[in-house]
Amino acid sequence: MNIQIFGTKKCNDTKKAQRYFKERGIKFQFIDLSEKEMSKGEFRSVSQKVGGINAMINENCKDKDALALVKYISEDEREEKLLANQQVLKTPIVRNGNQASIGYAPEIWKNWT
Repeated sequence: MNIQIFGTKKCNDTKKAQRYFKERGIKFQFIDLSEKEMSKGEFRSVSQKVGGINAMINENCKDKDALALVKYISEDEREEKLLANQQVLKTPIVRNGNQASIGYAPEIWKNWT
């Protein structure tokens, strides 16, 4: 298993995801989105697995200006804007090889082990 957790240090759901894997003795790599953004390939891979770009947008994010920008532009421009404004993504984004989930989702993760 090759678990990657994308999130921020301040996100409670990201902390819960880290605790979930620690408690089960599963090693993971934490990527802080405030320091290092997802690559375009990682982003596309995750969006395909979770049901598209719209499923990745956090409607309750703090940056309302970036959220409005991302939500109300055309579909073909949305990916580029999301890559440039990753603070509007739902976190944690958890990857295991070619599998992915968004948010705190232990019901999905338990099927990975």
